[in-house]
Parts: sequence; structure tokens; C-alpha cells
Amino acid sequence: MAGGMPAPVVPRANVKMVIDGQAREFPAGLTILEACQRVGIKVPFFCWHPGLSAPAVCRQCLVEIKGFPKPIPSCYTPVADKMEVVTNSKKVFDVRRQMLEFTLLNHPIDCPICDKAGECMLQKHYFDWDARIARNDGGKVRKAKVVDLGRHIVLDQERCILCTRCIRVCNEVARQQDLVMAFRGDRQLLTTAPGRRLDNPYSLNTVDVCPVGALTAKDFRFSMRAWELWATPSVCPGCATGCNIEIHAARNVIRRLVPRLNPAVNKYWMCDDGRLTYKTLHENRLAAPMIAGAATSWGAALTEAARLLGQARDKSPATLGVVLSAQMTNEDIFAFSRLATECLRTDRVYLVGAPDGWCDDILVSADKNPNTTGAKLIGGPTLRTAADLKRDLEAGVVTALLLVGEAVGPPDSLQTLVAVTAHQDPSVAAAQVALPLAMWAEVDGSFTNRQGKVQRLYAALAPAGQSRPGWETAVRLARALGAAWTYGDAKQVFGEVCAKVTLISRADWGKPEMPVQLRFANSRG
Repeated sequence: MAGGMPAPVVPRANVKMVIDGQAREFPAGLTILEACQRVGIKVPFFCWHPGLSAPAVCRQCLVEIKGFPKPIPSCYTPVADKMEVVTNSKKVFDVRRQMLEFTLLNHPIDCPICDKAGECMLQKHYFDWDARIARNDGGKVRKAKVVDLGRHIVLDQERCILCTRCIRVCNEVARQQDLVMAFRGDRQLLTTAPGRRLDNPYSLNTVDVCPVGALTAKDFRFSMRAWELWATPSVCPGCATGCNIEIHAARNVIRRLVPRLNPAVNKYWMCDDGRLTYKTLHENRLAAPMIAGAATSWGAALTEAARLLGQARDKSPATLGVVLSAQMTNEDIFAFSRLATECLRTDRVYLVGAPDGWCDDILVSADKNPNTTGAKLIGGPTLRTAADLKRDLEAGVVTALLLVGEAVGPPDSLQTLVAVTAHQDPSVAAAQVALPLAMWAEVDGSFTNRQGKVQRLYAALAPAGQSRPGWETAVRLARALGAAWTYGDAKQVFGEVCAKVTLISRADWGKPEMPVQLRFANSRG
């Protein structure tokens, strides 16, 4: 209120009502559909989505309300005191079946070749609520089958059930009006707005929310059946936001990344760039330990790495540096930081990472590293920067380097280089010893996002070749250098991180919150 004290916040009262003969109580402001979901009553729907506005266009969620002359859409109607709702009467079931039959009237029966088969809401509701032979004599309205909407999306207009979810994702999440409905009646169809393409940074969310197979991702199209995928909870490594995701993999290959619900971080969404970060995981991997460019055993490589690092340490610890990456997990960073201070006796620990990139005020962070915050919390105030590393290398202050997780073009002044890396990059060619590093989707661990939230990673794949988690490599190097480290798994390392880093001390290694979404992939985690 202008010129006075702000109005007090009045908590919303609860609403007392009856659903299917049972007295219930809910917070005011819920819709009937949301109230039913809270008490486990199944009401089918197509157009409604918990992260979007409710237009009530599909009429699949109809329920009866005492005193109303006809069924009403539960997704749009708020709960009210003394309201009596019936969700399971013969009348309700009949109108739902009629609406489902109407939705299917012109829908093509191409489930065998549809990417959405196995996780299609239309398919699921048909078997749950109807499963009757169609009365259509086959004269369906024909529309375009392969419409290129944008950089990542293909549209099948015949499959579209006109729910408008995709339009609302563009308008309400991406804040760009890229999609519209054109024409009317049975000729109505989804298309791009005049002069526009579906190229906003969140376009692939339209595929997630599409209840049928109308919108498909070019990257995933015709590559794999949904029921062949294993779903593993994880965190997107694309930037410091730390969007919660599911890794969908089959035969030890990631097929797609999809968002996982976390109301405090990314809600139901993720950006297109983040979805494609999995591609580098399968490209140009370092598959085996190497000494002077030749493949060798882990034992021989560790012995040689320990010898080289031990010599550099004994000669002058001040000339020995350890480079860590903000792409690494908390556990890897902690283990190598401890290796630097306790075993190599150097305080020259540097943090490098991917350079800053584009950002917005929706989800995308300019920091393109998933664990900058965690690295700084673990490394503390003595942690040095990429600029410090560049200066010390050019000045010849650092002549021996243990490089973990990142490619740094080694200058001529570098006499010793041991690289722990995931890819065949320039550091491998220059290193006396190179050790293969497992990547984020191959390990158990954690990232700390820009909000300071510590979030779990779960191994979705077996490590490529002979690569091993970073913390394990640090332990084996420490033992080769004479230390008696006893870490047996990532959880033990995480426990010590929590014990020694105050701002991470309350983090939990427990299971993540699982998605409240329509997912039919097999589940891990």
C-alpha cells in the first residue's frame, strides 16, 4: 500500500469438500484435478501440465459437481467449501470415453513407428479408459507428416491432438511466441507463427510435454524404443545451474537427457544445450593408460606417474602444480586437493574450466561448469585461478604439472606432465603419463550448483575402456606415493568432504526426488 505499512499476509484457509463420498480438506487455490491427485484419485487429462497454465481444451478430465447441470473440466475449476465432486460415476466415465473417441477420430494409427510408443498418454488412456474398436470408417483427415519446425524439432500434424501444451511452453517458459494454432474445426493444426521458427533455447521441452508423438526430437528420432531405455537420475553438466535430469541409456550408450522435477532448481525444464552435453561423453575417449604415447597397464602407469611426481616434489615442491577442473565432482576435487597438499606437498593448486558463455534469466548460467561453487568451497581461499596458471607457466615458475580433467596447452618450459583426462586431447600427446578418467555419467558423486545446492550423480554407464573415477585415481596415486589412504567408494569421500567443508556439511548422499512426470523408461537410482 502506497504511503503506509504493507498489508499483512493472510494465510489461505483450507477448503472442506467431498470427493466420491469421502470428506476431504485441501488448501484453497488448488484445482479439483490437483486435489484428486493429492489423494490418489486418477483423473485422465491431456492438456493440463503442472508447470503450465490450464486452458481446459481437451475436456478429458471431466467430473461431476453437485448442483452443476453438466460435467466440468477438473483442471480448470478451483476447489470450494461444501463442494461435492464425483469422479467415478457412469455419466463421468461415458463422457470421458466420448471425449477420448473424439480425440482419436482423426488420429493416425501408426503406433508401431511412433517415437512416443510406450510413453504416449493417448495410448495409455485408450487402454485404461476405453479399449473399444473405433467406429470411424477410415475416412480420416490427412495432414502433413514430416514438418521441419526448427533446429531440433520435427512435427507430425496428423498426430497432434491440439492440446496447446507446446504453445504454452514457448509462451510461458521460453517467453517466445513461436507456435500457434491455424484454421478451425477438423482442419485445425499446429504450426509456427508467421515469420518464426521453433528455435528458442528451450524448444526441446515441447517434445517432453507433447502427450502424443506429434513433436519429436531430431536427435532421438527413430533411434530407440522407450521401453528399451534405462532411466538414471543425475544432474546436467552443461552449466552452473545444475538442472536435475534423467539419463536415458541403452547398451551403455546415452540416447537422450530429459529434465527431472526439482521445484527449487529447474522445475520441469532444461535448455536445449544441456540436453546435448552427453555427446562429448562418447567422443574421442582415452580408453587406456599410456606412457610416452604407448598403451600400458594401470599398474605400470601409476608407478611411472608416482616416480615422476615424486621426483618433482623432492626437487622443489614450489615448481610442482596441480590443475583441477570445475567439470569434476566434489569427490574428485577433494581427493586430488588432498593429494596435492599431503602427498605432493604443494600449495599450487589451480582451478580451470570451460569459458563463460551465453546466459539468460530463465535457467542458463554464464558459467559453463557444473561445479565451480563446489571446487571453490573445497579448495578454499588458496585455490588459484586459470589466469594464475597461465602466468606461472609462461614465467617458468611451474615446471611439473599434474593435470586433471582439462586440456592445457603445455609450454616448452614444462619438464614433467602427468595427465588424468577423459579425452585424447593435446595434454595426452605431451604427457609422459596419461591416465583415463571416467566422466560424469559414469560415476557416483555430486556437484554443487550456483545456489550452493549439493546434488547427486548416479552412474548410468560403465566407464569407457579402462577409465576410472577421479577420486579412485587420486587414491591409487597416493598409495603409489606411499600414503595409506583407505577410501573404498565415492560415498566415503563425500562423507569426508561434509566433515571438512562447513558449507557442504549438511548435504545428503541419499536418493534424489524422483520425477512426477509420465515416464515409462526403466528406472535406476
